[in-house]
Amino acid sequence: MPQSKSWKLGDAEVTVSVPDAVTERVRQVWQEARFEALGGRGGPPRGRARSGEPRERLSVDRIVDVAIKQMREQGYDAVTMRSIAKALGTGPASLYAHVANRAELDQLVVDRVCARLAIPEPDPERWDEQLRQAMRDLLTLYRNHPGVARATLGMIPVGAGVLMVTERMLALLKAGQVPDQYAAWAMDVFSLLVSSVAVEEDMWRQRAADRGTPASEEATVAEVQAVFSALPPEHFPLVTSMAGVLTAGGGDERFEFGVTLLVEGLKAFSRQA
Repeated sequence: MPQSKSWKLGDAEVTVSVPDAVTERVRQVWQEARFEALGGRGGPPRGRARSGEPRERLSVDRIVDVAIKQMREQGYDAVTMRSIAKALGTGPASLYAHVANRAELDQLVVDRVCARLAIPEPDPERWDEQLRQAMRDLLTLYRNHPGVARATLGMIPVGAGVLMVTERMLALLKAGQVPDQYAAWAMDVFSLLVSSVAVEEDMWRQRAADRGTPASEEATVAEVQAVFSALPPEHFPLVTSMAGVLTAGGGDERFEFGVTLLVEGLKAFSRQA
């Protein structure tokens, strides 16, 4: 049955009336946020034993460390609870005392990495450039932590670190007077753009590693352009005539175009609201 519960953070208080499972998750996120807000006082950080409990050799932090390392070295799909347990010298059952399942592990990994994203205080005079830079910085984080972007797909992130990033991104949008509904939907689109670019780069990198002979971007582009140009023009008049522009521009240029398209489109929508 739904229950109403409250937690305090200084002078603030949050009250929820939701099913038990959701209430428990909110309690965990609130505890993490409270711990950070109090500068590491007032409660145990995630992954450490609570007062009075014996310290265990395993911890959430160690499990997440190994998961991120394995994603970087072997790719997202190679990481399992069993592979992590093997790296830690234990059995998979031991991990479940700290992490419930792979879905929760993905949440923890994404939260760890995304919490490193630094977003400045909103400047109404340049909020749009701040927004662009935040997306560039997030892509850099994903590039520095291969595999993590894949964990974000099909996920509703609820970790304290990711929620704080969401809060700060929304603050940038509000500084630009973007209507609430547009701001909410824009968060989804921004996340999908950055994640999809990072995932595609991971896929190309993994394919090259599997072949053992990494192909250059120039060679791949030349091959695709040759295929487009060789198509029968009577059936593909536009693809053949535009083969050069369809394959022009590197990954960073294409990403910047996507970022500008989204931000400028959002600004245009907002002016019409």
